[in-house]
Amino acid sequence: MTSATSSSPGGAAAAARGARRTERLLNLVIALSATRRWLTKEQIRTAVPQYADCATTTAFERMFERDKEDLRELGVPLETGGEDPLFEDEAGYRIDRDAYALPEIRFTPGELAVLSLASRVWQQASLAGPATRALVKLRSLGVEPDESSLVGLEPRVRTSEPAFDPLYAATRDRAPVSFTYRRAGGEPSVRHVEPWAIVSWHGRWYLVGHDRDRDDSRVFRLSRVSSAVKRIGRPGSYRVPEGVDPREVVAGTVGTVQTRPARLLVRSGAGLALRRRATSVEPGPGAAGEGAGEDVVVVDVSDVETSADEIASYGADVVVLEPPQLREAVVRRLRGAAGLGPGPGAGPGAGPVRQQGVGA
Repeated sequence: MTSATSSSPGGAAAAARGARRTERLLNLVIALSATRRWLTKEQIRTAVPQYADCATTTAFERMFERDKEDLRELGVPLETGGEDPLFEDEAGYRIDRDAYALPEIRFTPGELAVLSLASRVWQQASLAGPATRALVKLRSLGVEPDESSLVGLEPRVRTSEPAFDPLYAATRDRAPVSFTYRRAGGEPSVRHVEPWAIVSWHGRWYLVGHDRDRDDSRVFRLSRVSSAVKRIGRPGSYRVPEGVDPREVVAGTVGTVQTRPARLLVRSGAGLALRRRATSVEPGPGAAGEGAGEDVVVVDVSDVETSADEIASYGADVVVLEPPQLREAVVRRLRGAAGLGPGPGAGPGAGPVRQQGVGA
């Protein structure tokens, strides 16, 4: 007799129960951390979506008691008390946010560099759908949550690639997909893939997986996926081969990414991330010229489109001097954000474009 695994019905059910429990505990922490008021059991039952599955009050109270013990075993400082100790108010619960907070942490310059890089991937801390509904329910009960205390509870990766989210979900669920892919210098074609992993390599995102049409492993650059990603099979319908290192697969396929210098006109006090990785920084044209109070910052660029996303986010504070392809990509984004079509300033022969001047 073989032991049960996560691929068996019993293992899948156990994994699902574990996922629901984890989500319930997370939502309970969110509810108890989102306010400095004491929350009664009834308020907690209303705020945490998973408690709605309890058919009776007794079932809810048993589940809540187990959850309280679980939180305390995890080191969460759960407190019991009331608004006024002189009156026998109904017991309330909350998390001591001061005790729950991390102490001051110091990092070396190298560690700060790694965190800075990671922050470019994890750009936004946000709440999952059930957790957001929990905050809405707290407001409906007259409890105003302090969402600043919740930052970082469930970060999500944000990228400029539309294919990232569906492909990431497919790798997580082990679900085969199809999409139209445009190879460099080639015609678009529909690919049928079993996704293994998504990898960031030299500022670009890649999918590693098994290409069913070619019956071999392949690497796909996400920016070249030119259609919606569709699932073509059930979750868990394939296995990722053991011993596969996705980063090694990408490195062996893509190789070293070539970089080239880009000259940027950056206003003083702005573009700090660009300045940190600059190869050189020199004063601008001078007090009497257009570059008054500005510096010429030179950075290495490996991908025009990815760099254009970053530079366009600085708006009027950063202007691309060269190369022309990068300048055109930035102007295209700014004009698109302003609801304008391609303008004459985006041509290869145009001079540097001041960001607030697009569409003028």
